[in-house]
Amino acid sequence: MKKAHIVLTAAISLLLAASLLAGGLHLYGGQHTIPKGTRLTGWDIGGHEAAGVRSELAARLEALEAIPLVLKAGDNTELTVTLKQAGVAYEAGAFLQGLKSLTEGRMLDRAQARRSFARSWELGIHLDLEQLQSSLSPAWERESFGTPVDATRRITEDDRVVYTAETTSYEVDWYGLELALRAALPVQPAEREALQAKRITLEVPLTVKEPAITLKVLKDQGIERKITQFSTSLGLSGPGRTFNVEAAAKAVNGTILPPDAVFDYGKAIEKAQRESGLREAPVIVNGKLQPGTGGGICQVSSTLYNAALRAGLEIVERRNHSLPVSYLPKGQDATFAQGYINFRFRNNTGKYLIIKAAVQGRTLTVKLFGTFPKNVYYTVQSQTVEILQPAARYVSDSSLPRGGTRVIQSGKIGYVVETYIIRYIDGKAAEKKQLSRDTYPAQKQVIAINRGGMSKAVQPEPVKKPLVEDGVRSQE
Repeated sequence: MKKAHIVLTAAISLLLAASLLAGGLHLYGGQHTIPKGTRLTGWDIGGHEAAGVRSELAARLEALEAIPLVLKAGDNTELTVTLKQAGVAYEAGAFLQGLKSLTEGRMLDRAQARRSFARSWELGIHLDLEQLQSSLSPAWERESFGTPVDATRRITEDDRVVYTAETTSYEVDWYGLELALRAALPVQPAEREALQAKRITLEVPLTVKEPAITLKVLKDQGIERKITQFSTSLGLSGPGRTFNVEAAAKAVNGTILPPDAVFDYGKAIEKAQRESGLREAPVIVNGKLQPGTGGGICQVSSTLYNAALRAGLEIVERRNHSLPVSYLPKGQDATFAQGYINFRFRNNTGKYLIIKAAVQGRTLTVKLFGTFPKNVYYTVQSQTVEILQPAARYVSDSSLPRGGTRVIQSGKIGYVVETYIIRYIDGKAAEKKQLSRDTYPAQKQVIAINRGGMSKAVQPEPVKKPLVEDGVRSQE
């Protein structure tokens, strides 16, 4: 009996202890307040009802994101957005998850969560600049600060090289703005009244926006002055030839050659054909003048050749005409035959070179602008070293008396010409060298003859493939 009493007493004690433990666990884990001493980014929330804190926190985060942000850029540009519109988002996800563990789930888990609940919590702040960039967009930058304007270079009618400086503008320094904005953002969820009265003002950091072409870029190209010019006369050129000279000059005009670049006259003629077209005018075909397309274009190449010589430029390709030309001394011309003969020179000045070419009145003038020593100049001299007598070519004519002859075409003498270039430094000849030794073939005399029974037969002239100089090939 006594033993049973002891067992009963022990059982009751255990049951009582379990009841007390369960009651204590329920009392501890079932609390709806936040553990004392808990702070959320400086906000003392210990002992407050969890539901109330949760509701108040949502309101304070909303008030944080609604704070006006005044962005000032320069003296007269201002834009106001909310922090939310600026891409700022506040969140307390970790803290809210902690609150949930205090009030939801099994009582034992809630008690454990309360026991281990952290006493210090921080807000999360996220910044997405894409939203702000849509407000401070390139269009806004252009409206606020304008657009940069390239520096310019122009050549006046009196051949002065005039530079105009560029105009800069501004653009947002996004890295600097992000740093400044992060530093200015409030981090504490203060009372709503205080947050609603808050206002953040930021000076938007700007960087200078340069145009693509600056004054330095232009001046570094080295177009300092007119370094040489050369002119030839159009004389009695007809309308077609005059038009072709003007078209070729227009195609050449304004060409900018970088250092070491090669000017290609053939490409200029292709440009003239595309943009202006070429008209009918006399061309040279196998050493004879005859109607064709583009007659006169070699006056531009020849004039340019002389300007290039007087600037000391390296001549890459050049050949004389098969006939002397009227607008230049023999030995100083540069012919062109599309697909066969070209005129090319290299810009060896070490700086950029600009070619200007134009017809004014009856004069074609080519000017070169760039960098060239002021104490250096060149002259060109040509001399005929041999006269070539015309040979005779006979053609059969049975209408003539037996043994009779008749001159159909008078021959023309030819020439062998040597051309020299002399370089002067400080007015004294420093160097003389031969540029070329050119041959202008003699033009044969054509004689009709009736040989009858004479033993020597007339030999036919070999047929030559047409070579069109001072013009372009027919497209037919």
